[in-house]
Amino acid sequence: MEKDIGKIKKNDTTDIIIRIDDFGGRKGLTIREFVTGDRYTGFTKSGVRILSENFQKFKDMINSVSEEDMKESPKEEKEESKQEEIPDY
Repeated sequence: MEKDIGKIKKNDTTDIIIRIDDFGGRKGLTIREFVTGDRYTGFTKSGVRILSENFQKFKDMINSVSEEDMKESPKEEKEESKQEEIPDY
């Protein structure tokens, strides 16, 4: 059983996919990168799987993050723009 929850665009060729799945007989939440390219299109090894027995703890941790926590300071924005200028080989 697979149920896609949603996706977030990471860049022009990569999305982050969130889905509920059953792998090896164990249900869980999977968060993985999906790339679309000339040589390969599909899921990468990059990601994480939260087993169903750990989901409530994961959800509580995510819900403990406030919108205020996620606001970037001007310094962080400046540092982030510098990082984006570095080419990814």
